[in-house]
Amino acid sequence: MSAGSGSEDRVNSLKNTPVTELRKQVNELTQTSQNLLTEKLFLENEINQLKKRISRLDDEIRIMREPPFIVGYIQDLTDNHAIVRSSNGTVFQVSVNSSIDRDLLKPGTRISMNQDTLTVIDILNDGWDPLVASREIIEKPDTMYEEIGGMEEQINQLKQAIELPLNKPDTFKKMGLTPPKGVLLTGPPGTGKTMMARALANSTSATFIGLVGSELAQKYIGEGGRLVRELFDLAKQKSPTIIFIDEIDAIGSKRLDSSTSGDREVQRTLMQLLAEMDGFDATSNIKIIAATNRPELLDKALLRPGRLDRIIEIGLPDKDGRLDILRIISKQIPTDKEVNLQQVSVQTKGFSGAELKALIMEAGLNAISNNRESISREDMKLALDIVNENRVELGNSNPEALYG
Repeated sequence: MSAGSGSEDRVNSLKNTPVTELRKQVNELTQTSQNLLTEKLFLENEINQLKKRISRLDDEIRIMREPPFIVGYIQDLTDNHAIVRSSNGTVFQVSVNSSIDRDLLKPGTRISMNQDTLTVIDILNDGWDPLVASREIIEKPDTMYEEIGGMEEQINQLKQAIELPLNKPDTFKKMGLTPPKGVLLTGPPGTGKTMMARALANSTSATFIGLVGSELAQKYIGEGGRLVRELFDLAKQKSPTIIFIDEIDAIGSKRLDSSTSGDREVQRTLMQLLAEMDGFDATSNIKIIAATNRPELLDKALLRPGRLDRIIEIGLPDKDGRLDILRIISKQIPTDKEVNLQQVSVQTKGFSGAELKALIMEAGLNAISNNRESISREDMKLALDIVNENRVELGNSNPEALYG
């Protein structure tokens, strides 16, 4: 059969097909065509999205392959160049990117520099080490003086040294008095040194920055000093500020002729701390509170007038002090009438405030374990045995003998 005869057969077949059937086939073909067109548009749109993603990934790869920038600080400016100090302390004279507004460049401005040419690339926002920045307590601590028992005299001394200069600076100026820059809190562990600092921050509108001295003792040369500088820079920007350094003996110990690099780095950190303490006026809105339970280890340079001017000793509470602490701790805790807190205060001679809190906690745990809703005399007796046993194991059976 020839090709022509085949075409004629199809034409004849179409002629013999009913009109409705032809219309149906045309509609189906039209619908198929529309579906294919829609699919084509969808695929084209997907291709465009993939191209954009490829472009973004190419940019990310290009950025990751670029050498990192160096962070530094502007020290001085000339007509066409800038004197900068890099992060490792080296000073350079470098060019400035023409796109940067030179009016924004001032001594102390934090900038980024090209690693190869050291050209100033961009201006960075002021920043601090996360260890320093995270120590700022935005909200006021919820500790109040009323929650501290047996330390009325020490609280008054702390208020005079720190709170009065912050609240009444003009009065000190009129009287020609130089207020203390800082206070050292000394005493056995658990006597409430940190608690007093937090209560002071609560009673003032000052920013509270607290950290432990060991956090300033860093491994690498210069890191500890840098943290101290950033700590005081943050305090100046957030003033009025209270800086609380707990366990200051970690960096403030007496300087010796030590041969180890670690000890020398700690001494560098101490010298930077002394320099920063001398770097602001006593009438400024920055106050320092340091705490330690080993005051005999501290370097004398820390304790001279003009630095940590006042030393407040917080000893173990006496019988009346222990009774006040027990009443404060158990104020919100249900206890049976047979529980005599005055008798407990006599039985807890030599206890610190932290140990008295542990005593009430142990008694409460025992009451809950026995399905009781209040602390009984038996709970208190058992808790006293537990805490005494722990004190013997820790060598604190007679703290008064240790701290005098």
